[in-house]
Amino acid sequence: MAIDRRRFLIGSLVTLAAAHEALAAETLGEPASTLYASGARLADGSYAVLVVAEDGRILREIPMSARGHDIAIDHARRRAVIFARRPGFFALAFDVDGRRAPDVFAPPPDRHFYGHGVFASDGRLLYATEHNADTGDGMIGVYDATGGWRRVGEFPSYGIGPHEAILLSDGRTLAVANGGFGNDPQTGRESIGIAIMEPNVAFIDVATGALRARHGLPAAINLLSVRHLAETPTGDIWFGAQWQGALEDTPALIGRVGRDRPIAILESADSLGVALKGYIGAVAVSADGRLLAASAPLAGRVIYADTESGKIVRETAIKDSSGITLGAGASEFAMSTGQGVVRVEDKAGARTATFSGAEFDNHLRRV
Repeated sequence: MAIDRRRFLIGSLVTLAAAHEALAAETLGEPASTLYASGARLADGSYAVLVVAEDGRILREIPMSARGHDIAIDHARRRAVIFARRPGFFALAFDVDGRRAPDVFAPPPDRHFYGHGVFASDGRLLYATEHNADTGDGMIGVYDATGGWRRVGEFPSYGIGPHEAILLSDGRTLAVANGGFGNDPQTGRESIGIAIMEPNVAFIDVATGALRARHGLPAAINLLSVRHLAETPTGDIWFGAQWQGALEDTPALIGRVGRDRPIAILESADSLGVALKGYIGAVAVSADGRLLAASAPLAGRVIYADTESGKIVRETAIKDSSGITLGAGASEFAMSTGQGVVRVEDKAGARTATFSGAEFDNHLRRV
């Protein structure tokens, strides 16, 4: 069945009215030390973006007409944008504290979102990963975040199927995980171009849209789709990937790269890629830069790697956990599950909160 982008957008506009009324009726409540945001499926089968506190409170519940994916956070202005799951035809911008009504906006008719985006360092622009439906090329759409979310430009992602994009600490370079294959926007999530995948990580100057560097994978593992990225304080870019071939052939799923350094795949003594079921859901680097955490929801595990040595140092068994982000502590991570649990842990221990009736989606972000 073909995707009706008007249905997605109009449905989102309808739910915004309900969201505005709900937010207007709320009080801000007691401040919470640590807040997180995620898309979620609710008990009645509907979708929403939730802002939750680590102590177990749901502070915001903003309805959506369809499933969301990742969230871009503008920390300084306490606002965020959640993108529809790929192929995505809308994005919803909201105020974390509920002081303003949410907004919905959409890509042009010949584009669709790939579920991720990131704010410029000054918060004035939003960069979104997109697919050019006419040519199949990956694009970065540029949106004015100062009012109206008007699309003001674009530049290439320098690959096919761009997924996560992160703004590096220099404030000028965008690192883009080009997954290597596209999705047919007419039929939904049907993948196209698997056999000829050329995944890469591209480094792009956001001021000019110029390519500064691009690093691809060896032809022998071209079915390894690079999906999610995290930067360390030393400038390394760690990535998590998803294997598009036979499970028994799965290589390692985690690697690192730099603007001036080619991709290096994290190797292990056992068949770690097979054990992780060929799928990394998200990655994050601890605030102190010493640990990488990577979720493997199909395998029910989160693994931790030392960012200096690249060695796996420990793992956590946790069912259906994909979203992972920084906790409040220097070495803490927070992870979310499809059972409505947020678990915050470091090497010393863990604490959990359960949000009844919520099934968290792929990504979790600390507000």
